Amino acid sequence: MKVKRIVANVETQNISKAKYFYGEVLGLDQLMDIGFITTYGSHEKMDTQISFLSEGGSGTPVPDLSIEVDDLDKALTRIKEAEIPIEYGPVEEPWGVRRFYVKDPFGKLVNILTHL
Repeated sequence: MKVKRIVANVETQNISKAKYFYGEVLGLDQLMDIGFITTYGSHEKMDTQISFLSEGGSGTPVPDLSIEVDDLDKALTRIKEAEIPIEYGPVEEPWGVRRFYVKDPFGKLVNILTHL
């Protein structure tokens, strides 16, 4: 398994503040907006993004961190081998990702995903 991307998630009920600060003030591109999540980054080669969520999607809590991997099954196997409890999933979501949640050693909720 190779980690492909790590995305920071920031919970907010006022996503318009993100548009102003990250989009207008800092000049990041809006890469995605599907209602509960808006993501800012760059259309240039850049694997760093920051997302603003009012929920985690599918009624889940907002994860503290999202980590995209190239092989979700291999990641799931490693998590199970380490006896780390799965908090949610694995599941294919309607917006085109397959994912599961776990908590890291610090109690942070981590969304591990792959794009379908």
